[in-house]
Amino acid sequence: MRQIAIYGKGGIGKSTISANLAAGFAERGLNTWYVGCDPKADGSMTLLGGRKIPTFLEQKKEGGKDEDYSVADGFKGVKCVEIGGPLAGVGCAGRGIIVAVHALYKEFFDDRIDIIIYDVPGDVVCGGFAAPLREGFANEVFIVTSGEYLSLYAANNICRGLNNLGVDLGGMVCNSREVDDEESSVSEFAERIGSKLVGFVPRDRVVRDCENLGRTVIEGAPDSEQAKRFRRLGERILENKKKNIPSPMAPEDIRELLRKRTGST
Repeated sequence: MRQIAIYGKGGIGKSTISANLAAGFAERGLNTWYVGCDPKADGSMTLLGGRKIPTFLEQKKEGGKDEDYSVADGFKGVKCVEIGGPLAGVGCAGRGIIVAVHALYKEFFDDRIDIIIYDVPGDVVCGGFAAPLREGFANEVFIVTSGEYLSLYAANNICRGLNNLGVDLGGMVCNSREVDDEESSVSEFAERIGSKLVGFVPRDRVVRDCENLGRTVIEGAPDSEQAKRFRRLGERILENKKKNIPSPMAPEDIRELLRKRTGST
């Protein structure tokens, strides 16, 4: 069973990447699960036609039993779970992730599953958000970033967490923000931390149009160039064999890398 955790800066497009990967894997006939770990619980909506599902923690709060949780069927049979979490500023979302994933393993996960995608929030791998890794639930990590400084800074910080935990990084995914020399900047960053760029996703309005309709691009525009790009990204992730514990850069070296790429002094 492949268990993939997707990390990255808030707002960088982790859920878009995760949902389209899940749709692409399911399209290939793989038994695929999407586990949303964001307290907003909205990452699976494009797999569910725009529908928001009750969260696991909401059910627990209402006294529901673990085994009674209703797992939603999404596009091509993708099993969708939203863990949920506390209100902003109240409680620890990471603690909820631990409780929920333990219950999912006990009641729902089995050896018929081909791949589980954990869509994990947070700019840093804090004690709570590191739960899928520290508890051994995820055995592969991919980081979504762009060529912007703050995205790379967050990615580097996540690498620092992986280094501290001794967890391998499968690679970087660049979700473009159309900055200059972006693909090569992220590629160089990946090389300098001992990893690689596994995919570049250019900006395309078809993503927004499909999300407005509650669809992934794989479902909403299956013949588009963007859908083909998501499928290629999925293939590269499935074929990926190289994983390394990353060696994070000094933050000032990230800025130097970008300054060199933009030609500034």
